Amino acid sequence: MLRLAQKSKLFRKLTKLVQSAILLAFPVQVYYLIKRESFGGVKLELRKRLLEILKEKAVFRFKEAIKLASGGTSNYYIDCRQVTLDPEGCYLVGELFWELADSLGATAVVGLTLGADPLVVSTGLAAYRRKKPLKMAIVRKEAKTHGLQRRIEGPPLSETERVLVVEDVATTGASALMAVDALEAEFKCKIIAISAIVNREEGAKEAIEKRGIPFIPFFTKEELL
Repeated sequence: MLRLAQKSKLFRKLTKLVQSAILLAFPVQVYYLIKRESFGGVKLELRKRLLEILKEKAVFRFKEAIKLASGGTSNYYIDCRQVTLDPEGCYLVGELFWELADSLGATAVVGLTLGADPLVVSTGLAAYRRKKPLKMAIVRKEAKTHGLQRRIEGPPLSETERVLVVEDVATTGASALMAVDALEAEFKCKIIAISAIVNREEGAKEAIEKRGIPFIPFFTKEELL
């Protein structure tokens, strides 16, 4: 029994070494896909169900173009809050973001208010259920002018923190990068990746990767429309 336990422990160490080697040798996106398929990461049925709910509840089409938060205009709008503030949708999102955070070795999950609020909380809860707690924080667009006057709400982060930044819909990437700027300015922590539920494919990937940060969306707009 002792020899079996020792072999099992050695196997786990070797597995971690292999995963670390993959992470160093390939872009984060490739590693995440390998882990998902080979090491039992994201459950594809959860992703499939989330896509169904997004198509059903989050996509709105208009005859005339409406203004987006990015400043652009569009004849369709993707409102992920219709899903992330729904019990089932919130659960699914938390499970998927936690799988990603765990595969990347994240120690904290952070997002810009308001769209990222339920993402951060549901991810933290998913981690807690597995006894692998993540730190959680929410970034304000501006610091409060009263009380403790904080820009970043939540437990303090350290320079050694490995942070996954999350958002619901990425258009130009400006919202996520606003959170990154605040985190780097206040805590100087490591941003290991930015992830979004949906990539509208209007410059977010290019803007984020220009900063040297991997961008990992779960869906593209084509999958929803």
